[in-house]
Amino acid sequence: MRWDNLADRTAQGAKGETGALFAADAVTTRTFDTPEFRGITFHEIRARTIVNRVPGASRMPFEWTVNPYRGCSHACVYCFARKTHGYLDLDTGIGFDSQIVVKVNAVELLNRHLASRRWLGQHIAMGTNVDCYQRAEGRYRLMPGIIAALRDRANPFSILTKGTLILRDLDLLRQAAQVTEVGVSVSVGFTDRELWRTVEPGTPSPERRLDVVRALADNGIGCGVLMAPVIPFLGDHPDQLRATVRTVADAGATSVTPLVLHLRPGAREWFMQWLAHHHPHLVHRYERMYADGAYAPTWYQRDITRRVHELAAEYGIGPADRGSARRDVRGTPAAPADGNAPGPTQLSLL
Repeated sequence: MRWDNLADRTAQGAKGETGALFAADAVTTRTFDTPEFRGITFHEIRARTIVNRVPGASRMPFEWTVNPYRGCSHACVYCFARKTHGYLDLDTGIGFDSQIVVKVNAVELLNRHLASRRWLGQHIAMGTNVDCYQRAEGRYRLMPGIIAALRDRANPFSILTKGTLILRDLDLLRQAAQVTEVGVSVSVGFTDRELWRTVEPGTPSPERRLDVVRALADNGIGCGVLMAPVIPFLGDHPDQLRATVRTVADAGATSVTPLVLHLRPGAREWFMQWLAHHHPHLVHRYERMYADGAYAPTWYQRDITRRVHELAAEYGIGPADRGSARRDVRGTPAAPADGNAPGPTQLSLL
């Protein structure tokens, strides 16, 4: 970790340091001695921008994103966003889980951006990098102002989350849905509690996340489920897939979209370390499965997708169609279907 002399680093930033974090107008570091925040350090910054264009947007189901936080206390060992912490000169392992950057001026920046003549009211996706309803949101309360700003401009938006805190903003979501397109998706890759406790240790349980789906449906807000990640050899048994799809259907989800685990640099190293500790007998199988890069073989992805869609049809729900892909919030290019052309869009995960 490189935060031992934060005050000195902050002063250097004011003098023109080029690091991404210290390019912000100010950095204030806080810790809170409460059980839910113990061990977590918050770095409050005044960001320069809040609405960001997605690189390679032509291949994505959305083009613009808002991410009020960087780093995530959900601590999912597979999270693809881990590498982005390295851009801030922060550790991509435990540091990603415990060093949380908070853009305290997010609402101010968003209101200014939405009021700009150059802004054409395009769809904005949230939860595309880290969860906007992680634990930090309980203290900083950035999302109510963000949703209100989008509502007031009738700007379409979507949210992907593993957090139950989204129900706090239910009234705002209902108000926004009356004037613009609002999409909500909850990420639930499996319902195996033992797997959940080790691979997603900072998240609400899958059951609590499905309670969110149920509550949103009961309040007239359709909610899809991103079944992600399907973890090879640990969460892909036919009985596990069936149990997950069945509980998703019981919760009233409007769609279910499976996504096989992908391991980008940064996440790959952290996940493989976890795997070696908890399931050492699977290390060589993973090395073979992911030998060609971040994605599982195309045949495996297609097999999982087929099986989940068949189960979804059996239980009366369907996959998200292309028209609703953007409403199901976020995407990352899938592994190529052949050596040249990209495969169908896969939704990414927290």
